[in-house]
Formats: sequence, C-alpha cells, structure tokens
Amino acid sequence: MFNAILVQKSELDNKSSASLTQIDTASLPEGDVLVRVEWSTLNYKDALAISGKGAVVRRFPMVPGIDLAGVVEQSTHPEWNIGDRVVLNGCGIGEEHWGGLAQRARVNGNWLTRLPPTLSSHQAMAIGTAGYTAMLSILALERHGLSPDDGDVLVTGANGGVGSFAIALLAVRGYRVIASTGRPKESSFLERLGAHQIIERSELSTPGKALGKARWAAAIDSVGSHTLANICAQIKAEGLVAACGLAQGMDFPATVAPFILRGVSLLGINSVVRPAEERRQAWAQLADNIDSNLLNEIAHDISLKDTLEQAENLLNGAVRGRLVVNVNS
Repeated sequence: MFNAILVQKSELDNKSSASLTQIDTASLPEGDVLVRVEWSTLNYKDALAISGKGAVVRRFPMVPGIDLAGVVEQSTHPEWNIGDRVVLNGCGIGEEHWGGLAQRARVNGNWLTRLPPTLSSHQAMAIGTAGYTAMLSILALERHGLSPDDGDVLVTGANGGVGSFAIALLAVRGYRVIASTGRPKESSFLERLGAHQIIERSELSTPGKALGKARWAAAIDSVGSHTLANICAQIKAEGLVAACGLAQGMDFPATVAPFILRGVSLLGINSVVRPAEERRQAWAQLADNIDSNLLNEIAHDISLKDTLEQAENLLNGAVRGRLVVNVNS
C-alpha cells in the first residue's frame, strides 16, 4: 500500500472530489516501469484536477500530478534498470494515466528521461514542467535564430512558474528580459531573477491595435488571449513569439498584420508530448543553466496532504513560484 491523492467522480451528481488515500500497488495502471516517486509538484493543471474546476481529468479514478521524479523500482523496459534516477513531465500522466502525486507510479518507460547527475529529485521537481516548458520555449526561439544581440525579450505571467524560470534562464543565457506581471509588488523578486524592467500586465491584457509600436525582439507568453495578440502586434520585424500557456484564455483575438507586415513568427510550445531527444536536451540545458540559489528562491516545499488546500490557492493566484511536493511526508 502507498499514499496518493485520488480524484474520483460521484455517480450521483457527476461531480469529482479529491482525497488523500492509500492504494494497493496492484491497482496501478499498466506500464513497464514502476517508479518509487520521491518528489512531485503541484501545477495549474493539477490544481484544476483536484478542485474539479477544469476538464483536465480524462478518466476516473485518477491520480493527478503531471510531474514526478524518483528511482526505478521495477522494469521490463530495455532502457531502464532498478536504481536508475528518472524524471517525467507530461505524456498524459495526471490526465489520462495515473500521475505523480503518489508514492508509486507505473508508467511507460518511453516517457521517462534520465535525470542529469547534477540534479537531485527535489531540484528536478523544483524545476518541473514549469522550468521544462520555459526551456523548451527558449530552445525553440534559439532554433529560429534568436540571440541576445537581437534585443529585449518579453516574458508574461512573470510571477508564475513558467514565467519565473523563463526570466532566470534567459538572463543566464545573456538576454535582457522585460517582465510583465499583475503583481507589481513582486518587482524585487523578478529583478533578483534577472528582469531588467517590469511592466504592468494591464498594458497587454485588454483589446489593442492590430499593429503597435515595435518593442521586443521576442517573447515567451503563458497567458494567451488579448495578451498574446498584443504581444504579436508589438514584436519587432522578423521577431519571434513562443506561446506556451493560456492563463487569460485560449482565444486569439488578433489580425494577420504582424505576420504579414513584420514577418513575425508565432511558435507553439507543446510540453506534454516531445521526442525523447528533445526532452533530454531540455533537461541537460536546465542542469547547466539552473542555479541552486534560484531554486531556493522559487520553490516552496509542501506535503502530499497540503496539495488539497494549496490547489485552491494556486487557482486563486495566491502562489508565487513553484510548489514542490514531498510525497513521503
């Protein structure tokens, strides 16, 4: 038996609820690798699954948790042996397949990535999907030619997990970062991460012009909707925008003007399903670029039981940085 957060749906009212419970290992879904989970995280998707406020969970019952890091306990997969240290982001866990908010997880070995030797399981989960998505966004921008000499890079949702890491990682790589936030009182935190300038979220979050003053060479946006439209309208000629989130909404109320008149490129970042080599590259770059002091600044440890309460705080925008879950406490 092991501890887990389990989301179940009532047959009476069709509503879901989450609780801390014990599960028999035999009840785990199919997979060729059993992982002893050491640390997980609480992400926005997990909070939606726990609260029942979003259609994240595709089947019930479900163990939420789109991240996990731990040690291989059993394996019939040719690439993985007992004792291997692994990390897993996305691939449908916590949505279609039981996820990381548990002490055990049985998964498809093809989904796993070997944890870089310089990172602990705790550090990997302090990074988690948020840092991983930020790095995927940066690598996509750089594959399309972005360099620090091109000019300022905007990061929206700056106080969130993706935004925090995007600022810090861009700064380490030599970029001048402009941070957009709805919490200006957190400006000192963003400056410690590496932001050169802070702008108010309201500058971008309402309907704007089809084409505005060219301000940034590139952007990483985790907000979507009017914010993403305004970003595209204010990117410099031949600039790049990496879209990786939809906190404001999944609509895109824009025109084709930035793409036709300025040659702007909009890059979609899918962090859930990536080729194995791309996942390895992202984690290798994270291991090289991440400062342990940064992780201490961004990450806050909670217990497995705490996730039930903290899910509401996360949805209400009351959480700064990352919530790292000790599944064994």
